[in-house]
Amino acid sequence: MVIRDAKQISTKRGDAGTSKNYTNETFSKDDVLFETLGTNDELSSWLGLTYHKVDVAMIKTVQALLQNINSLIATNPNTHKERYASLRAITQADIEALEEDGQRMLSLTPIEPRFFLPGSETSISGAHLDVCRTVCRRAERRLVAFIAVREREDLALCRQYLNRLSDWLFIAARHHA
Repeated sequence: MVIRDAKQISTKRGDAGTSKNYTNETFSKDDVLFETLGTNDELSSWLGLTYHKVDVAMIKTVQALLQNINSLIATNPNTHKERYASLRAITQADIEALEEDGQRMLSLTPIEPRFFLPGSETSISGAHLDVCRTVCRRAERRLVAFIAVREREDLALCRQYLNRLSDWLFIAARHHA
């Protein structure tokens, strides 16, 4: 949340059940846009909480990239080309960084080929990471729906990033257990 005026937080503009995207277009608050943005925000909040239980620097990087993803989602590239072009896109290098760190953790902590009960294996750290993973999977589903409804294939790397992130979170939960 960006606070423009610390004296007044409530604008009352959303009281009618609508809100605006990054480029000032108005949508119902239950629109797939806000479901997608809200789930990514929830994931980032869970990651922030998890960071205090598991000191993993990558979490802060992921949170920053989730903010970038939300900016991309909230900006209509068809009507605001310049603004969209000025945003930091998700890159293949971002995806590879998750994959490489996942491989690093796997080399240190091989994962047994069995079912793991989320959050109940051996540590509070692993449990926090498992919650993040399940929220991440929901965020990915919301993004898939958003891409389909709004025909936003420009977000394909964002979708791929969320998919890899859920893998990374699974590995991290086992590694930090």
